[in-house]
Amino acid sequence: MTNITIKTGFALACMGLMLASCSDNDDQTEMPEVASLSLNLSGLGNLGDDFLYEGWVIVDGAPVSTGTFSVNDSGEPSATEFAMDAETLASATAFVLSIEPNPDPSPDPADTKLFVGDFNGSTANLSTGTVAPSFDAIAGKFIVAAPTGTGAEEEKYSGIWFLDNSTGSMMPGLELPELEAGWKYEGWVVIDGVPVTTGTFTDVNASDEQAPFSGTNPGPNYPGEDFLVNAPSSLTFPTDIRGKVAVISIEPYPDNDPAPFALKPLAGMISEDGMGIQEIGDNVQASFPSGSVSR
Repeated sequence: MTNITIKTGFALACMGLMLASCSDNDDQTEMPEVASLSLNLSGLGNLGDDFLYEGWVIVDGAPVSTGTFSVNDSGEPSATEFAMDAETLASATAFVLSIEPNPDPSPDPADTKLFVGDFNGSTANLSTGTVAPSFDAIAGKFIVAAPTGTGAEEEKYSGIWFLDNSTGSMMPGLELPELEAGWKYEGWVVIDGVPVTTGTFTDVNASDEQAPFSGTNPGPNYPGEDFLVNAPSSLTFPTDIRGKVAVISIEPYPDNDPAPFALKPLAGMISEDGMGIQEIGDNVQASFPSGSVSR
């Protein structure tokens, strides 16, 4: 009888230990495996305090944020390594880099997508295919004139208009692809080191959206500006733009930065004589940012 009691007690004790062990295992939550996404990007610009860059991986057709970062005036990102759930990252088919408001009211990517790239193994090489389909065929022409002014001699070389009137009638001076949502073109003249806008636009065959420095007379129905009034504090208008630099940039929209964005598909010198139809050259390779990501 005694032996039976001992055995029964021993069995009950073992069962209790087994149950406790099972309970302990149930309380332990298995931690997900973590992997790292590495960004290797160059040529990005400072977005200021109101915007941030945000990375996204595409998993089963849906975007998953990889995290946000900023870029300083020297082009250095605030972060290049981002920890992610390993299974999610391994399942990603593509990477997208967008520009987001800060703070950001939406959990989804903004329209302003700068980079996209499909993963090939562990790496995705990035392109600006989310800005426009292609920049393989671009060109620009312009004239130096001040049609919105009074005709005074000191205004003669104070304006730039992106048009071609070599045939005797006005035609568009710019050949540029249609931009995707979230982007606009903007013209500039760099005057004594200061980039001064000629206005934003999306249509090369119509007036741009601003005329902050032009006179009161009507201007051509093409992008352009006369630098006659309301000069920035460091400049004096009317001014002579001969020998200055003309630029067409691509700007995120909305845009809080008064300076040109990193994407500058066209750039060139304005001739010293300011005469005739002038050309503005392809600047894509020299100005567009580039990069890749790896997992």
